[in-house]
This record gives sequence, structure tokens and C-alpha cells, in this order.
Amino acid sequence: MKQRLVILLCALMSFSMLSLAQVRDPGFKRELLVGVKGGVSIPNVAFSPNIEQNTWIGYTAGIAMRYTEEKLFGLIVEANITQRGWDEMFEYDPYQYRRTLTYLEIPFLTHIYFGSDKVHGFVNLGPQLGVILGEAKTANFDTLNLPSFTNPNTIKESYELPVKNNFDYGITGGVGVELRLNSSVIVLEGRYYFGLGDIFGNNKADVFHGSSANRGILVTLSYMFNVWK
Repeated sequence: MKQRLVILLCALMSFSMLSLAQVRDPGFKRELLVGVKGGVSIPNVAFSPNIEQNTWIGYTAGIAMRYTEEKLFGLIVEANITQRGWDEMFEYDPYQYRRTLTYLEIPFLTHIYFGSDKVHGFVNLGPQLGVILGEAKTANFDTLNLPSFTNPNTIKESYELPVKNNFDYGITGGVGVELRLNSSVIVLEGRYYFGLGDIFGNNKADVFHGSSANRGILVTLSYMFNVWK
């Protein structure tokens, strides 16, 4: 079901691109922008059985390319290094635990923009693929010799549970604003990622048999310049 959703979204993006290409304004000047971006990641994981989580902040940084051939419409491809994972909330105990998963993420986005010649608003939407580059655990207790937890629903197996799926996929979308400065642009964007793949096994016998999918918000600032004068 999840795979079908991603395929359907890709098909809709392709159909939209072909439809717009058929009505291309011959007077519109094509544009190819490349640049760098950076910002913060505010991730969490949709666990089932549930783990209560704190809000925490990681980082994201990468490169982006945007091609615009039609008025109000473009395509974006990016390669980003992004921190995801979770920070567990211990409501009744003085414990801390965070699992940080660092991904290489590649979103393929439809870009729809509007506004004046100097300031554009926009909406981005499309599928995203990712692969884990590394992970790190931080805790103020021994995860191999666990203490007693006040909360009886604490999922003790999670602290040393190995990642099963190094690849990730999902849907991402965002809104933002950009300021155009002659041949360059400054872009501010807020984006949400809805992961469709699970980090851990999801069979009935697995710890997180319901879900262990990445979620999260990205807030980024980009600088891009037009390579076609």
C-alpha cells in the first residue's frame, strides 16, 4: 500500500509536468538554479507501540537544483544530510536517551510558485528517498544493564535494537518564500516529511510491529544562483 502511494505520487507529478509542457509560454525564459542550503531538523518517530518523545533539534544541510521551464511551475532535486531519530521522554525518572540517525536524503519535488518579480511564495511536494549514513546513541544509563523504570510501559528492547532497514522512503512537502536578487535567490522554507518505511522490523513478532516510521519538520535557508544567463 505504501509503495503504491509513492508510485501514484510520482505518476501525478510526471503527468502535471507533461500537461504544462504542452501549454508552454514561448516567451518564458527557462531557468536553472543551483545552490546550497542549511537549517534545522525537528524529528520524531511514529512508534507503535508508542514511545513518548521530547522535541529536539538536529541539523540538515545539502545542495539543490531547480529547473523552471514553465511559468509558475518547476522541478527540484536535492541531496541533503539530515539528522533524524528520537529523544525519549522519561516523565517519572531522571533518565535521558536519544538515538540519532543520520541520513542522506534525496527529494524529487514539484515546485509551484506565485508572486511578484522580486518576491515569490511557493509550494513544494514530492517523494523522497533516504539511506542511513550512521547512527549514535546517547544515554545517562547503561543500556546493556538497564535500571528499573517507573513507567511499566517502557519498551526496554528499544535501547539496543538494531536498525533493520537502512533505506527510507516517504512523501515530503513544504511552503516558503524567496527573495530574488538579479541572478540569485534567497529561499526560506518549512517542510514536513511523512515517512512510509519503517526503521525496525514490522512483523507481528517484532518489538515495533505496528510502525517505526520517520516523521519531522525541516526549516531551511538556501542560496541559489542561475547558471543560465
